[in-house]
Amino acid sequence: MMTNDVSGSSAAAYSEQWDSIIGPQKGKFSLNLKEVWRYKDLLMLFVKKDIITVYKQTVLGPIWFLLQPIMTTVIFTFIFGGVAKIQTDDIPKGIFYMGSLTMWNYFADTLNVTSKTFSDNASVFGKVYFPRIILPISKVLSGFVKLCIQFSIFMVMWVYYTFVTHQIHPNMTLLLFPVLLLTLSLLSLGFGIIVTSLTTKYRDLAFLIGFGVQLWQYATPIIYPLSGQSPRTQFWLLLNPLTSIIEAFKYGFLGKGVFSPGWLCYSIVFTLVTLLSGIFVFNRVEKKFIDTV
Repeated sequence: MMTNDVSGSSAAAYSEQWDSIIGPQKGKFSLNLKEVWRYKDLLMLFVKKDIITVYKQTVLGPIWFLLQPIMTTVIFTFIFGGVAKIQTDDIPKGIFYMGSLTMWNYFADTLNVTSKTFSDNASVFGKVYFPRIILPISKVLSGFVKLCIQFSIFMVMWVYYTFVTHQIHPNMTLLLFPVLLLTLSLLSLGFGIIVTSLTTKYRDLAFLIGFGVQLWQYATPIIYPLSGQSPRTQFWLLLNPLTSIIEAFKYGFLGKGVFSPGWLCYSIVFTLVTLLSGIFVFNRVEKKFIDTV
């Protein structure tokens, strides 16, 4: 009996020497940011990998980050501005499309890659522990780096049309840009982790998300101005949380657009609800997804 007591005491003492204990997430709506901060080096490693490996074996390399929005803007200007004759609120078509596409591409690309977090990294999750939410967050951050590169092109055009040709007239609303960008980031993260959580059980979503994002683009005033739509159509388009974000961006930087503080608040609230819902679903699925993915 004494031997058993000693063994039990030793085991108890030994168990108290652990630096950390890995267990299931307790908070249903918690991102566990404290633990994410402890793994910040791993987070930065994932961000660096996402940026470098995309064009690592290409001839032009990172130049594709610049060419992609430029080529898309040229195509949109020719097809929608030249052939389809879609008006752009008397704003030069090049900068109208460049601005809209810069914001949209960040959201769409981040949503697409974030929605594949579980399925694309199942083998890694099964071998080593780290906070799973790090991967979706790394996609948002790496997308932000790409956005900064592409936004620099837009700013060159913006300076030209603002101070040289005086064809656009920005206003103080552009100071809301950090708020718009943060809202866009959190919205893509929220939708992304919802989709990636559901695809562990419903694989069909992985095939539908790309098609759905393409349709979503046409429900957002990217290739057309919201001001050119009827009041009824404007209402339905503004129910899309991206609409007020894109319009606030265009109104601030280009001086034209339908800017409504009320609808922007709607988008922010919608984003917070989506993010909390995504965190809730993610935390539930995280505990057992490795058995189903």
